[in-house]
Amino acid sequence: MIFPLISSQLMASLTNGKFVSRTRRVAMESFDVVVVGGRCAGSALAIYLARAGRRVCLVDKAGFPSETPSTHVIQPRGVAILAELGVLESLLAQGAAQLDHFTLVNDAVRIDGVLGPEFTHPGLNARRMTLDEALQQGAIRSGVDVRNRCRVTGIRMSGERVAGVETADGPLDAGLVVGADGCGSAVAEAVGARKYLVKPAGRVPVWGYFACGEQESRLRIARKGNLAFLASPTDSGLYMAGVAVGHADIHDFNRAREANFRDAVRAWPELDGIVRNAEREGPLRVMTNWHSYFRESAGPGWVLVGDAGHFKDFTPAQGIADALCQAKSLSKVIIASSGSSAEQDDALARWWYRRDRGSYDMYWLAMQMGQPGAASPLVTEVLRRIAHDPDGAATLLKVLNRDLPSTKLFTVGRLLAASYTALRDHPDQRRATFAEVGSALAAETDKYRARLRLSTGRCLWMKSTLGITRSD
Repeated sequence: MIFPLISSQLMASLTNGKFVSRTRRVAMESFDVVVVGGRCAGSALAIYLARAGRRVCLVDKAGFPSETPSTHVIQPRGVAILAELGVLESLLAQGAAQLDHFTLVNDAVRIDGVLGPEFTHPGLNARRMTLDEALQQGAIRSGVDVRNRCRVTGIRMSGERVAGVETADGPLDAGLVVGADGCGSAVAEAVGARKYLVKPAGRVPVWGYFACGEQESRLRIARKGNLAFLASPTDSGLYMAGVAVGHADIHDFNRAREANFRDAVRAWPELDGIVRNAEREGPLRVMTNWHSYFRESAGPGWVLVGDAGHFKDFTPAQGIADALCQAKSLSKVIIASSGSSAEQDDALARWWYRRDRGSYDMYWLAMQMGQPGAASPLVTEVLRRIAHDPDGAATLLKVLNRDLPSTKLFTVGRLLAASYTALRDHPDQRRATFAEVGSALAAETDKYRARLRLSTGRCLWMKSTLGITRSD
């Protein structure tokens, strides 16, 4: 069951563990909401809540500004949130790169697009040390009690409800604890939130920043042979150039990372022409330890947002926009559910359900885009048809911005025509093509089963936990 009530058995085990302490008679500070994790999801949520009059404490173990593993491209829907939060102007003043052109390359197939007037904002690229610091400053201006270099050591319980957190600096009482502390969430671990629909990493990103001077406002995504690429200008006059290496190949790649990175970039002359003679700032970054998942994301007195609750393949550049949009939607739920604890539990469970339901399509598309190895004849033919469609590039941009489902781009007709051409023109790869078609059908079956499991699990959770059977 995806949405189980945290059982008394689980609570007993947590109580005896190192993460949970029962409320005790000590002087402590009290807040409406404590948000653990002060980066894009946590700071954004804190701003929205503070603006609505909630007393919010935002804690993070890191000092700011600081980096965190991220390729930090932000889709237009996320940029709209930054504008709402009042931090976009600050980011632009620090040279954050606006992205209104897009290129997708798949060997010999190329799709170029321009964001039209239907997009209220262009995309954006800002390094996390710039983005997260701007969001934290916005939180401070909004009246959030921001505490950096403050490590959360556990959660506090009142009966079977989370009632606050323990920190290295003392306890914090709260009506709601939010875990916005990323993939290795301490809050998720403390409440025993389980992962589901877990998928292994396809590729590992390796990226660097280059002093290339002013560059075109274009996001570039490419696949050349066995390598994939993600590149665009970023803040402070730098250019982000990333290479994605198959997970099975990363060990050999890292043995001579500098030389292999240079060789990889040369495999795409367009990118090589931009960074070849540019000085790199700092070392090459690499993110090896990741996988895709969903997590149980709500329970009595707690909720998870951003990467703490859901993480997907980085290839379509969705993570930051997801975190910002989740923060906005979650803030509305928290603000509206200011009544009883049962009302809050109900509302948070519904939010979790809607998050999952709205995430499945991009979850599978991201995995398909991030598959290791060279592009197959079938994928190449599908993309060729999109490239030849006058509306293909615009539709692709809307899919990446989550304005349209992927089925509007990968239509049945387009897939059937591409399958026919791939089988006809590549008879030596027919077996592989049939297997790929089977995998695509299996993915659609997985999506259907996930939605069915989501609906069934949610109903059972609601019934057992809250005594209701309503459904959205």
